[in-house]
Amino acid sequence: MEFDLEYARQVIQAEAEAIASVTPIVDASFSRACQMIHDCSGSCIVSGIGKAGIIGQKISATLASTGTPSHFLHPAEAVHGDLGRLRKTDVVIVLSYGGETDEVIRLINLVKQLQIRLIAITGDSDSTLCQHSDVVLCMGRMNEACPLGIAPSVSTTCMLAVGDALAFTVMKARRFSVEDYVRFHPGGSLGAKLMTVEQSMLFKRGEDLPLVETDDTIEQLFEKTGDVKRHGAVIVVNKNGKLAGIITDADLRRLMAKHGRNAFEFKTEDVMTADCKRIRADALAAEATALFHKYRIDDLPVVDAEDKPVGLIDVQDIVTIKVVG
Repeated sequence: MEFDLEYARQVIQAEAEAIASVTPIVDASFSRACQMIHDCSGSCIVSGIGKAGIIGQKISATLASTGTPSHFLHPAEAVHGDLGRLRKTDVVIVLSYGGETDEVIRLINLVKQLQIRLIAITGDSDSTLCQHSDVVLCMGRMNEACPLGIAPSVSTTCMLAVGDALAFTVMKARRFSVEDYVRFHPGGSLGAKLMTVEQSMLFKRGEDLPLVETDDTIEQLFEKTGDVKRHGAVIVVNKNGKLAGIITDADLRRLMAKHGRNAFEFKTEDVMTADCKRIRADALAAEATALFHKYRIDDLPVVDAEDKPVGLIDVQDIVTIKVVG
């Protein structure tokens, strides 16, 4: 069987051109919609039925993952108990190209009874949906790309683009950061790649670090770090509190094997690895992984902008969060 590949190209081109044609939708009404979503103290409820509903589910997921609490409400399920999901503090976004679907009209009545603000994404400015919405984002009438001109294609593609524009504009206004994104995406390779050293290190800010000074003895080292939680190394700092070196368990074992009890009299500066590798707290955990692999080390001091220790990251911490180099 031969397929009309030229027609396939025309479908893609038609949808691309349609998306470009809806950019005028970004106007004062669009700004009001962003403000409503940004200021919402409840959740942003997205609803729609059929293909528009599927697009609505994706928009809701995008909102939720970028700092705006959101979930999808199916119009038909709303009258069978799911209406209990709604609160007066919510904002409802309804997607309906024609704006006259029975289930959507019924939902509109219920939403307005609860005095909840409503945003419409539609193609007909004269529809019932538009008449009862607080903000209308109207894309205008469109020719669908399917051979019969019936199946939602161009219209739903444009709805998705408008929904993304809303979600990302609000995300930008919230100053939503990479760290925030990782917090909502802790699983999967993306979350792991974006995780910072500070988020993955063994010792957190404010916790007692295995820390000694350069003129401390090994005996004092054990006294100072004996009650500190599990660690495989001790960080050595100078009088100014800046990183001077590191002493690992292996270093201490070698010292004990060679000098016996006399080992306790040694100064930490005589035993430490000076100018050791270190990493900033705001660096990506993947960068720490690269250092572990390249230099075959197990422990890495974490420092701030002044080279003062704020944490310690162990190679096992990286393994646990599945960050791969």
